[in-house]
Amino acid sequence: MSSVSDISVKTIDHQEKQLSEYLGKVLLIVNVASYCGFTSQYRGLEEIYQKYQAQGLRVLAFPCNDYGRQEPDSNEKIAQFCSTKYGVSFELFDKVHAKGAEQHPLYQRLTTSVNPTGDVGWNFEKFLVSKRGEVVARFKSSVAPDAPELIAAIEQELAKAS
Repeated sequence: MSSVSDISVKTIDHQEKQLSEYLGKVLLIVNVASYCGFTSQYRGLEEIYQKYQAQGLRVLAFPCNDYGRQEPDSNEKIAQFCSTKYGVSFELFDKVHAKGAEQHPLYQRLTTSVNPTGDVGWNFEKFLVSKRGEVVARFKSSVAPDAPELIAAIEQELAKAS
């Protein structure tokens, strides 16, 4: 299994962050957009974050403008939108490319580490990462945050020892 722990990302306020800081936590990594048919999933993502945060779940949201140009806003405007419209308290990161020539190294790793491999299909695709930093599951955009298969996978990873 491939690990994402050696990858560096930028927070929404442009600070460098190593994903190794999350070792021991289960990560749900999602490419997000403010003007997408799936944007209401922010609400469900926040709900599962609130429910499982104390057990070690972290939701990491990466704004992305690759799909239908549905995230054209600045980081500041994205953060404000997420906070005021959906009460998002999980971490937001700098806008990334999830596909194409400028694909972020994180998405290079995510899209080649677990089946089905290949480009992210659309906004709100979800990747589950184990406490060891290994990519363990991938869920299409149409899989809602409260979908039984996603919840079961999260609970299974949370139950494992670090």
